[in-house]
Amino acid sequence: MTGKTITVGISDLNVARSPDLLVTYALGSCVGICLYDRVAKVAGLSHIMLPSSAQSRDTRQPYRFADTAVPLLVQKMTAAGASHARLRAQIAGGAKMFATVSNSSIANIGQRNVAAVKEALRGLGIPILAEDTGRDYGRTLFFSAEDGSMRIKSAKHGERVW
Repeated sequence: MTGKTITVGISDLNVARSPDLLVTYALGSCVGICLYDRVAKVAGLSHIMLPSSAQSRDTRQPYRFADTAVPLLVQKMTAAGASHARLRAQIAGGAKMFATVSNSSIANIGQRNVAAVKEALRGLGIPILAEDTGRDYGRTLFFSAEDGSMRIKSAKHGERVW
């Protein structure tokens, strides 16, 4: 059975049920957070841009920040029938896209995003089963609500599945 493909944009999140597929493009320094409940076959995907809403005056876009998007994704998933206790995570992105820039906050935003996502997941008691983070290249992420697999495509490294 083939489901529909649901695109998650930058600073966005969404939830899918089996057999649907979630996809997000342009994961450079941004991080894609995949959450999955294998019993309910409910998948969630968030594409965060920045680590913390505390450093922004714009609080109208909570999906943009790791500290606000991750709890909202969990809420949306439990509303769709997932169990918080069964959620498991996979993450991808957080690349250092500007190698020529010094070690400024702009240059290490990917690393800060990954750390903030891990902190948010740890705070919610959600273990990370797999990650493809860091390095210096962009990624496209596909996340299956059928089996919880995360597939990463990149121009530099082809395709890999977790």
